[in-house]
Formats: sequence, C-alpha cells, structure tokens
Amino acid sequence: MFPQESFALKGTTIRVPSRGLGTFQVDPKIYPEGSVKDSVLQALKLGYRHIDAAFGYGWGQVERDIGHAIRESGIPREELFIVTKLHNCFHKPEDVEINMDMSLENFQLYYDVPLSRAYDVTWAAMEKLVEKGKAKLIGVSNFSSPKLKRLLQTAKIHPVVNQVEIHPYFPQKGLVEYCQKNDIHVTAHCPLGGAPIPVLIGRHGPGPLEDPTLLKLAQKYDKTVAQVVLCHTICRGISVIPKTNNSKRIIENFDILFEMDEADFKLIDNLMGERGERGIRNLETREYLGFDNFNEEVEEP
Repeated sequence: MFPQESFALKGTTIRVPSRGLGTFQVDPKIYPEGSVKDSVLQALKLGYRHIDAAFGYGWGQVERDIGHAIRESGIPREELFIVTKLHNCFHKPEDVEINMDMSLENFQLYYDVPLSRAYDVTWAAMEKLVEKGKAKLIGVSNFSSPKLKRLLQTAKIHPVVNQVEIHPYFPQKGLVEYCQKNDIHVTAHCPLGGAPIPVLIGRHGPGPLEDPTLLKLAQKYDKTVAQVVLCHTICRGISVIPKTNNSKRIIENFDILFEMDEADFKLIDNLMGERGERGIRNLETREYLGFDNFNEEVEEP
C-alpha cells in the first residue's frame, strides 16, 4: 500500500494534505520565544502545507507565531491548509464570529477552518462565517458518531472534517467508518499515541512507539516507529498532524510516504483487535469530566 499525498473534501475542489504539523502543547510560555515560529517555518520550507492550531494554544500566541512564519516563508496563502479551533468559551452563537475574527487577526490570514464541539445552534453560527467569506470550510473536532448524527440532521453546510485521536492503540475503526461513509474526512490528532497530560491521561503504560511489533516493522522498513505509524494512518485514508518542536522529528514526520506491505498494514490495523475493541485512549475525559465525551454508543452529556 502506498499512502496518498492529499485527500479530497466532499463538495469542494479542495484537498487536505495528508501530512501536517500539529502545535498542541507547543506552549510559548514553556518553549523559548520564537520556537513555535521557527518550527513552523522549518516545516513550511520542508514542504508541509497543512498546519493545525487552536486559539486555546497559548491564547492566540501560537496562531500569531504561525502567521509570522507564513509571512516570512513567502508561500502563497492559496497553497496552505490552515486549521484552527473555536474555543470552548465562544460557543454562544453571538460569540462565534468574535472568536473567528480574533483568530483571523492573529494569523493575519483571510481564511481558516474553525473546528468546534459545536452543536446545532453553534454550528448554524459557524455556517454564517462561510456565508460571509470569513471561513472557507468548517468541521468538527472530537465528535463521536452520535454527535455527528445529531449534527447532520440540521446542518445546512456539511462538516468537511472530524479531527479526533487516532493511533494504532486507539484506531477508532467504527467512527472512521461512519465518517468515511458520510463523506467526512478524518484527521488524526495524537497520531503517535500522544504525550502524557496529567489531567487527561487515559493511557497508563507503554504507548505505540514502544510496541514490539512496531519496533520490528521499523527495522524492516529502515524507518522510525513514528514514521511507520504515520504511514499506516495515511494508508487508512486519514491525514495526520503530529506535534513536535524538534527539528529532526519535523523532517522525519514528513518523510512518511513509502510503500507498506498489505500484510504489515493489516498487522498494525489489528493490534487492538479486528474492530479495535481493545483501544487505549490517551485523552480520557471520564477521569476529569465525570462522563465519556467520546461515547460511541450514546451521546454524553
């Protein structure tokens, strides 16, 4: 199997690059000043055209750093696929456009792709952003199948993407199947298993990068385990946005379009069982919210 460079988005002429750079946890308060901009600039020069962000990452600072990197790169805006997310405190319909304007000001760009936990009313407000030309496409993040089913009942504009946690230890096969059947592209955040976040951690043990099977496959293909994992995910028809602030890994995470044997693809695909029923989530909401925000059986809360 050979992974694609990009994926078509329903009802548009736009394609989302399969390889992107994530900026979650790249906190400017923790990393040296300018490091986010430098990482994004390096990625753009290397060939990345898909950059993922959120207003909540540094309260706009990461968006501003990305904007600086884009302008310094000289790459035309139309060549870039930039994603940000509507922050949780802006879900009231009257606040949606306010947050969009803040993000556009931070990026100094004319388009972005807002992603949100939005339900019906918030989604309707997001649809108005497309009508006004402030957003080209809109999608969702961390949406379960029940939430998507509810949204699709009233949505006038089809969500083009659902950004969710996906990796070999948490393949989300049922959700991916539902999205693909309904022409919703899936982007994987935490595609390598995710870095531990104390309040969110659901995985209490080794992650995919330490898996014996994946270590053997990395040796076979003369790649890192991360490269094998990312290639496998793209072969599933899913774009990836691994987060890193490390120059070496930015390069490695872009060199992931190589042919993988069908047998090896299936081996990785079934690490957690044929349907992924033994999946281990990294971002576990039950431990701090008291309910499962990602329940695939019923909608919570």
